[in-house]
Amino acid sequence: MGFNDLNDLIDFAMEKEQEASDFYATAARREDMAGSRQMFEEFAEEELKHKKMLDDLKQGSVSGSVKDYKLKWIIDIKRSDYLVDAEYHEGMNYREILHLAMKREEKALKFYNDLLASAEDPDARKLLQILCQEEAKHKLALETMYDDFMAELGD
Repeated sequence: MGFNDLNDLIDFAMEKEQEASDFYATAARREDMAGSRQMFEEFAEEELKHKKMLDDLKQGSVSGSVKDYKLKWIIDIKRSDYLVDAEYHEGMNYREILHLAMKREEKALKFYNDLLASAEDPDARKLLQILCQEEAKHKLALETMYDDFMAELGD
């Protein structure tokens, strides 16, 4: 996927963050379990924060919170790596929603890692590292929830 300049790339990433927020907000509205509903709502809010960070970079004002952000390694248990892609459809059950969300986070993490590999601007690199970490945290949380759910079913 080619981009003409950094702004095109940022616009694309902002669209993806908005799509992710919309997905999680929809999942939250459909979830019966209060804890899961809250987690999806928090993910929706986090995706909007990511979008704001991207917009700040585009406006040329990487905030102090980005510069002061502490990076740390997030373990990858790779549960989603063994699942096939899924598409959203009305009436998805909890396992299907987790499956779809894991794959979405896996793809977002790969997208930002690919961008990071070619980024040269220090502010852009830092922002992409943050986005990678945030997507990795989401992926791990979802994979853990999926493992817990499957364990309850005896898998």
